[in-house]
Amino acid sequence: MSRLPERADAVVIGGGVIGASTAFRLAESGVGTVLLERGELGSGSSRNTAGVVRTYFPGNALISSLAVRSLADYRALGERTGADLGLKKIGFLVLFTDEREVRDFRQTRDAQRAAGVDVELVTAAEAAQLNPLVDERAILAAAWSPQAYACDSVSIVRAYAAAAQRAGATLHTDAPVTAIDPDGRVHTPAGSILADTVVCAAGPWAKTVAAMADVTVPVTPYPVELLLADHPGGAPQKALPMTMHPSGLRIRSWEDRILVGMGAPAPDETRQDWLGRVSQQLGTAFPSLAGVSIESGWGGNLDLSPDGMAFIGRDPARPFVYAAGFSGQGLCQAPAAGEIVRDLVLGKESWIDTTGLSTARRLDGRAGTG
Repeated sequence: MSRLPERADAVVIGGGVIGASTAFRLAESGVGTVLLERGELGSGSSRNTAGVVRTYFPGNALISSLAVRSLADYRALGERTGADLGLKKIGFLVLFTDEREVRDFRQTRDAQRAAGVDVELVTAAEAAQLNPLVDERAILAAAWSPQAYACDSVSIVRAYAAAAQRAGATLHTDAPVTAIDPDGRVHTPAGSILADTVVCAAGPWAKTVAAMADVTVPVTPYPVELLLADHPGGAPQKALPMTMHPSGLRIRSWEDRILVGMGAPAPDETRQDWLGRVSQQLGTAFPSLAGVSIESGWGGNLDLSPDGMAFIGRDPARPFVYAAGFSGQGLCQAPAAGEIVRDLVLGKESWIDTTGLSTARRLDGRAGTG
């Protein structure tokens, strides 16, 4: 790693999509920015997702508003930099199996549309047309949002990192943070740097990093494993949309196979038992996939918050800003999160009311990943 400068206006800890987006926003605003990444850029939770950028987040219009703004910024990033972000429209389908789910959708649809989300209620037959693996006899209806894109998360991280460097930021990989002093001095094995503001975008390591600065960010590393399955009867004519079943099972096309997600083994569950549970649920939700063989794709840790919604805020007692706990949804919110962090660092009013995003909110919601 190259030598660290003696000081910086802002030191961003974490080189995933949140950190890279934040470093870019800070640097383009004239903030002297240094980014520190413990490994390689995009090597953490940014690559441990299903690689989908979407705008519809059922039951949470605030996240949806961040996602809508972020999708627009991804499009602008590709146009501005010429980088291929791998954006391919696939759509997002949420299946409903009971009347409560349909009722909840109707009650929240206006808030979602006000946030800029294109989403509608479709019949079971229409859902089966959108995803031929859906058994229309097993569902009542579905929510359909065409605003969902498969993407290349590593390319996105690299594009933001390159844009940040062009704007004047310096990036240091293989630079794990080992301590943070009360005055904002950040220590690494290669030296230390004094920061006017420390920004924690460390994903699954955010709680540990924040604790170094005597700040509490209640984020827990949450293991996930994504699986691959073969299509029944060969590859389909068109890509399957990302499809979410009420059980938490999610599928989408991945090249000529099917990507399957349903968390990871429970603490008291063997991996073999978990694979059996996933296989059983897969066959129940999508009967044509009953009995298909599934194998490991990739996995790692996500940064989980207690209620499944990110923490973005500023510690009231220290020059310490945090953006973590995205619970698998960071790829969908990173550009907007970067803007919010920039405004917190600069002391500016943000484009959105961020009160509900800080760690001060009451955390009595049920955890979940996106």
